[in-house]
Amino acid sequence: MSVSNEKKHPVLNSTNKITNIVTAILRLPAVKDRTGLSRSTIYLRISEGSFPKPISLGGRAVGWIEAEINDWLNQQIITSRKNAD
Repeated sequence: MSVSNEKKHPVLNSTNKITNIVTAILRLPAVKDRTGLSRSTIYLRISEGSFPKPISLGGRAVGWIEAEINDWLNQQIITSRKNAD
């Protein structure tokens, strides 16, 4: 079972005004399901700098920011399509 926690976080927008965005945190099983990658491949790519780093959730728990995983997936699609041409 994967856990997705949505939280609002204040961030600065382009005009330096604070706005709130909704951020979901994905745990490893959800990241594996979305990407199709194994645990070892995810951590290998993190060490290579080619996959988003997880954030600490306290103790030994980590999670990934959903928007970063979505951006990574979109970049993989773009790269794949460019190479197919």
